[in-house]
Amino acid sequence: MTTKAFKYKKQAIKDQQPSMNVPGVAAWLGDTFISADVDKRICAGFFRLEKGNKLVYDYDYEEMKCVVDGTFIISDETGQKVTATVGDVLYFPSGSRITFETADYAVGFFCGQRVPL
Repeated sequence: MTTKAFKYKKQAIKDQQPSMNVPGVAAWLGDTFISADVDKRICAGFFRLEKGNKLVYDYDYEEMKCVVDGTFIISDETGQKVTATVGDVLYFPSGSRITFETADYAVGFFCGQRVPL
């Protein structure tokens, strides 16, 4: 077995993330780490949303998200709606349409099976 070193990013939550470039929506998302396995690619990083217009996002990959700051209001087309706070974990299956909103701001750490940004 080949030994490989792990990666470490100090205070990654403080990194400025790139805009999602959704007109009228104050949302930022960036990959902090990307796995090396191209057959089972995973990307992990931070998503930030500010108060204002909702973000509607169509998932074409599997993702899990942990709320690390603030509060998200999250709903889907099935009628499910939750207010997610620090420490809550969410799973978004491929094919879901998710609406994100916040009364102030929220930050989530995500891990998803998708191509890098």
